[in-house]
Amino acid sequence: MSEQQLALREDQNVVTTDARSIMEVISRAAADPKTDVDKLERLLGMYERITAQKAKASYTQALAKMQPTLPVIAERGGITNNAGKVQSTYALWEDINDAIKPILAEHGFALSFRTGQADGKIIVTGVLSHSDGHSEETTMHLPVDTSGSKNAVQAVGSSTSYGKRYTAQALLNLTSRGEDDDGKAGGGGLISEDQVEKLFDIIKATKADTSKFCKYMGVAAVPDIRAKDFEKAVVALNTTAARKAAT
Repeated sequence: MSEQQLALREDQNVVTTDARSIMEVISRAAADPKTDVDKLERLLGMYERITAQKAKASYTQALAKMQPTLPVIAERGGITNNAGKVQSTYALWEDINDAIKPILAEHGFALSFRTGQADGKIIVTGVLSHSDGHSEETTMHLPVDTSGSKNAVQAVGSSTSYGKRYTAQALLNLTSRGEDDDGKAGGGGLISEDQVEKLFDIIKATKADTSKFCKYMGVAAVPDIRAKDFEKAVVALNTTAARKAAT
């Protein structure tokens, strides 16, 4: 039996779960001038798959170990109604970032973001990477937040901050103080991404004031609207538009 055949048999029967051993087989095969290139590429492919599997397993184990140590974030952000009374609270991105950074580092994780713009929307992608090589990501497409008296730069910054907050919460399964109670009281979760886009389309078409609309709905931002209140939100926007048209 040739060295090449021995290498392939060893690869198949002995080191299928050991990336280091496979690399040793590859090194021996690469040093043999008789080694077939296609079979060498198969060995390299197997090495890459096993390395990726081990990295993902390490990521999953580290995430499971880290999860219980992640804090519940205090909701220091607030939105007030017309009477100046705080009607809804939310966690600020800076509070989330300060709370999770040392814990992520302790468990070998890093959280980074990619941002961009397309079709008039801000795109924020959160990437959670582990030191052993595996990473997971999630993306949000957000309209530019022109509520209040924000200038163009502030509007982009607000949407970007919002995207970081929610992609981080999705990747790490973070909760903020009061969030669970709100979910129980609301009879369900938040509106879907498609519903968010539909509401923003209506807001744009009716030229509604996003800030006033959010205050009326008792939320910090449109994506915070509860699923059970979606129809209420649509009716409110259309009613306001009809009143404007009548005047």
